[in-house]
Amino acid sequence: MIVFRAPGDVPAGFGPSVVAIGKFDGVHSGHRAVIDRARVDAAAAGARVVAVTFDRNPLALLRPEICPASLVGAGQKLQLLADTGVDATLMLTFDRQLADLGAREFVEHVLVGALGVRIVLVGADFRFGRGGAGNPELLRELGAEFGFEVDVIEDVRAIDEGRRVSSTWVRELLTEGDVAGAARLLGRPHAVRGEVVHGLKRGRELGFPTANLAADLEGFVPAEGVYAGWLIDAGTAGDGALQPRSSVRYPAAISVGTNPTFDDIDVPQVEAYVLDETDLDLYGHVVDVEFVERIRGMVAFEGVEPLIAQMTDDVAQVRRELS
Repeated sequence: MIVFRAPGDVPAGFGPSVVAIGKFDGVHSGHRAVIDRARVDAAAAGARVVAVTFDRNPLALLRPEICPASLVGAGQKLQLLADTGVDATLMLTFDRQLADLGAREFVEHVLVGALGVRIVLVGADFRFGRGGAGNPELLRELGAEFGFEVDVIEDVRAIDEGRRVSSTWVRELLTEGDVAGAARLLGRPHAVRGEVVHGLKRGRELGFPTANLAADLEGFVPAEGVYAGWLIDAGTAGDGALQPRSSVRYPAAISVGTNPTFDDIDVPQVEAYVLDETDLDLYGHVVDVEFVERIRGMVAFEGVEPLIAQMTDDVAQVRRELS
């Protein structure tokens, strides 16, 4: 997948293209429904598939006081979009200049001028342009003028609950620690990404050496507790394309919390014990930590021995969950 950071980065004559536009926070099943339709349309039209998205939630600039935490970081979003099979992503920097761009100017300069768009796909709640003045109806009017079609993709809804699949719903589930429920909406396990850094070596002292992720990790951190999951070497993003991710996956017992037994960490930390590995050196590596199932909540123990006994049981439960 090619990555463009601004309309000016798109080479002349890049189109024709079929464009899916959205925040794509989490790239969940609802987002992928839009992208899947774009791929079908592009195959029929002999065009490229392009995702147009933003480096942050627009609310981070426009209404920071109500902006929710993102499900994925910018690097994760690019990798997830690459996994959908799109040909390119235009990740726009949502700054004041872009926020002030009128709806017509956005269509003319970004969609038509840079991407040579033939079909645009959006969700029913799509808004664009200064003050959110643009909607699917205006987009259709502009499409008639500039020569492209507009498809509005209906919401994907959960069969059992009838609720619209959304980033908000995924965030609610992760806040409750329901990573399995979140995975059903995402179509894959939720993950965080970060660099492995040196910690207090507490896990090693207890017989369970962990890979500690730096505090500035990407991705929404679920509720405190112990989880079954996987640790994966992450890919790296270059200037023009994403490199494939490593296929090495390690089963892991994952802890999210502040080590209440020792009370020596101020903010929740994500750390992963790779099962049956005591000499694995991951320091300085960027890794993905995937959450599969919550084993238990975070509690304080009366001393080291009860903690070690519980950790031993946790690892056994993780092994059963991942087998």
